[in-house]
Amino acid sequence: MHFLGIDLGSSSIKLSVLDAEKGDIIATVSVPDSEMDIIAPKFGWAEQDPNLWWNYVKSGISQLGQKHSVDLKRIAGIGIAYQMHGLVLTDAQLNPIRPSIIWCDSRAAEIGDSIYDLIGHQNAQSIILGSPGNFTASKLKWVKDNEPEAFAKAAYFMLPGDFIAAKLSGKAQTSTSGLSEAALWNFSKGRLATEVLEAMELPTNLVPEIVANFGQQADINPVVASELGLSPTVKITYRAGDQPNNALSLNVLKPGEIATTAGTSAVVYAVSDNDTYDANNRINTFLHVNNTESEKRNGVMLCINGSGILYQWLRRIMSAGSNELISYEKLNAEAAKAPVGSEGLRFYPFGNGVERIFNNKPATSGIQNLNFNIHQSPHLVRSACEGIVFAMNYGFDVMKSVGASGTVVRAGKANLFLSPVFREIFANTTQTTVELYNTAGADGAARGAAYGYGYYKSLDEAFDSLKCLERIEPTTALSQQYAEIYQNWKNTI
Repeated sequence: MHFLGIDLGSSSIKLSVLDAEKGDIIATVSVPDSEMDIIAPKFGWAEQDPNLWWNYVKSGISQLGQKHSVDLKRIAGIGIAYQMHGLVLTDAQLNPIRPSIIWCDSRAAEIGDSIYDLIGHQNAQSIILGSPGNFTASKLKWVKDNEPEAFAKAAYFMLPGDFIAAKLSGKAQTSTSGLSEAALWNFSKGRLATEVLEAMELPTNLVPEIVANFGQQADINPVVASELGLSPTVKITYRAGDQPNNALSLNVLKPGEIATTAGTSAVVYAVSDNDTYDANNRINTFLHVNNTESEKRNGVMLCINGSGILYQWLRRIMSAGSNELISYEKLNAEAAKAPVGSEGLRFYPFGNGVERIFNNKPATSGIQNLNFNIHQSPHLVRSACEGIVFAMNYGFDVMKSVGASGTVVRAGKANLFLSPVFREIFANTTQTTVELYNTAGADGAARGAAYGYGYYKSLDEAFDSLKCLERIEPTTALSQQYAEIYQNWKNTI
């Protein structure tokens, strides 16, 4: 029996197929061939077309069958991971009525702040463990206030992965953890945060059917199944935001376990059994995928917006004048040529919208101490890696202050964690052991689908075949060096 995992990112969409009997991922594709465009009609805005996501998903499924010889009829269940905090508005026929306002769009930050003041800070923290911030609910309120004609056409609001599930099944649904990502989950009552909807003057009828993260959520639409070459008995059995799902893919499910990733954005995500929050909203708490009424599991998360997107920027800049972009492997090799500390060059990776660690205030990137006689491209790339890790550690310090910490951090061997230099900087700056695994978000979504379907009886069984590839331990000498460099970097934020 096979299970399909879909990971809807803002740069690409990845799909993986799990052979559940063997416990192995047998095929993976990424679409499109180049990175997806982010539309920015105004400063601080970021949008994407949901119909393009759907077209890429269909293309990816076709490639699995045609290029990888996957028997699509053997797929029994589908799991979906997706970029968090986006807003998709559809009509009753599930057609988008405007582009999706995605996670790094900053336009609704002021609305979130005003609603936070209206509800009362302590009251909001007791309900949603923080501020509505720049999350999905605030984006929905922005559309109501600024695009009333579009809002009037809306039958449902969904998160990006909910939209893909709806296109597969014909049913509008969202999950409990998805509502927590949208700042619409009442943690103290275990229900929809109607208090936030009322404060925003938003109708509850826009909220689709609420389902658990795991379970037989919906059947595939037979017409869609025929179009895609899938069995008409396929079920949607799992959905989650990309960071809870990344933690799942690394088998990070218990209190004290920590996952990290450094894709377009950089994230550290710790599992807690408490309703933990930061009074200054520099980090956020969401329902983890395995939360239940009897066993509380939350994900405490820090996010740095400018991570892989900074690496993409460097790649373009350093490829200027060439007919093709240099590879990320070349960037990683360049970073290794510069010494620890990049000979004083400091990079601040804050150039992709408002930053949560600065309480959703606009922040811009910057380079300090540049010396034209000393610094070359290796220094620039290494200082970018150091700056990304330092920004992550700044948030990690906040997580530690609220009790969400640990000494081992798990990561997929992907994106920036492919760089030995980045891994060294991370382990020694955070003073944690980094465990690397050969897994990715689409792989985790496929395993989640198998568990949600009921093929695996426990999540431990679903991840029994997951093996650690490599452990990077911090060293005393390097940790001391990075501690001093980090402190200097932090003092000039």
